[in-house]
Amino acid sequence: MATRTNNANITQQIVDFLKENGTLVALVALGVIFSFMDDAFFTPRNLTNLARQTTIIGIISVGMTMVIIINGIDLSVGSIVGLAAIMVTLLMQQGVNVWLAVLITLLVSGVVIGLWNGFWIAHYKIPPFIITLGMMTIARGLALTLSEGSSVPVTDTIFPMFGGAYIPPTISGIIIVTVLGFFFFSLFRGIQQKKKYNVTIRKHQIVASIIIAVAGLGLAFYIFTSYRGIPYPVAIFFTIAFIGIFVLNNTMFGRRLYAIGGNEEAARLSGIRIYRVKLIVYSTITTLAALAGILLASRLNGASPNLGNMFELDAISAVIIGGTSFSGGVGTIAGTVIGAFIIGVLNNGMSLLGVPTFYQLIIKGLIIIVAVWFDVLNKRKSA
Repeated sequence: MATRTNNANITQQIVDFLKENGTLVALVALGVIFSFMDDAFFTPRNLTNLARQTTIIGIISVGMTMVIIINGIDLSVGSIVGLAAIMVTLLMQQGVNVWLAVLITLLVSGVVIGLWNGFWIAHYKIPPFIITLGMMTIARGLALTLSEGSSVPVTDTIFPMFGGAYIPPTISGIIIVTVLGFFFFSLFRGIQQKKKYNVTIRKHQIVASIIIAVAGLGLAFYIFTSYRGIPYPVAIFFTIAFIGIFVLNNTMFGRRLYAIGGNEEAARLSGIRIYRVKLIVYSTITTLAALAGILLASRLNGASPNLGNMFELDAISAVIIGGTSFSGGVGTIAGTVIGAFIIGVLNNGMSLLGVPTFYQLIIKGLIIIVAVWFDVLNKRKSA
């Protein structure tokens, strides 16, 4: 009888793990499948390039997570990527210092546009879909106007390093080991806090977290120390993701986002300043989109007014696949990071296999539909 009970407990723990980490299991499964289908997939060089390619969508997706948590949407991010890329390269062509050019671009094509979107959405309560759809067209038109419809080359010698340079392998290894140490320290503190307040400690969750962290960082150590190190954009992406995770999980502002997404009227009555929160959230996502545009222009050593086309689709896909509810109030940036890598693995794997671009778009669209369908089913079960 005891053996049956133990087996039942183990089975239940496995089921719980699969439910809680379904996207991670899907990511691992995709990686294994593509590794068998093409030997070039699981090589340090390809996986490093995959990580660097994923960062552009990943950075945007961090902001998109916050927007969708408050039951919003931003369709302008792809166009803002193109506008920011054009703006920063044109400023450098005019002799503006590279750092000043980056700062101006982040302020104008990021913060200002985000405040504009947030003002109409929060003050006049115009649906986010409409405002950001309009801004999508405006930003693309500005990019085409400023560039006169042509590509703009990079003239600065430092700028290409932002998107193309690497942290040396030795330093990369030290960074990864340090992150692993920080993880164990945080885990230990979390366990001590739970014991202090008599909160139930689920041992299988702790074991699962340790296995995931060690396996993930071990893979990162192998990839980045075996090739050229951590690309700068990857380091920037994970720094932004870590800040986002901290903000959502450990600050009053993060709790306000979930409150607004769960019930905006109740949040307003409880004293949350909806207007200010929405201004900050929409400014954040456009600033991150502008940063993504700058990094993309740096990596490509030039800018085109058509850069960022359909990036909003990939960002929304990453967020929804990562478990964020499209109706707001539920979601994590950690899940979004996994979702972004699922999109990155699909793009990379299908490109290696020679799958035509238009088929890739069909597959991404189907993924969004299935992810939203699962979200609807989960809400019905919990209702």
